[in-house]
Amino acid sequence: MSMYEVSQQELVNKLAEELKKVDAIKAPEWAIFVKTGVQKERPPLKDDWWYQRTASVLRLVAKMNLIGVGKLRTKYGGKKSRGYGSEARKEASGNIIRKVLQQLEAAGFVEKSQKGTHKGRKITKKGVEFINNAVKQIQK
Repeated sequence: MSMYEVSQQELVNKLAEELKKVDAIKAPEWAIFVKTGVQKERPPLKDDWWYQRTASVLRLVAKMNLIGVGKLRTKYGGKKSRGYGSEARKEASGNIIRKVLQQLEAAGFVEKSQKGTHKGRKITKKGVEFINNAVKQIQK
């Protein structure tokens, strides 16, 4: 089984549970106060949103193979309500995505890479094994 053959929501939830057990991945102290982007009006409601976002980023890095902070900011962005004016597309917080990638890098799941002029993060063998273990647990 691969990560593409299971429900992506189940995979992210399972990865988030497993990431809570990893020492290198911890939610910062400011995570309970911060919004995930300028387009949001309030902080996330879930207490474990940091682990959900980390799991989602790990899945995207595995799927895209080489991805940077800019593309992830676009992916997690959304529409900003401007009252009577038309909505505007806004990017997500770069600080959150950078910290998540740094923690995943410290855990050994992703690494910095460059292919030609493109720079970003790619998944490591340890990261692939981590995802595959989560897929196997979902299948059971």
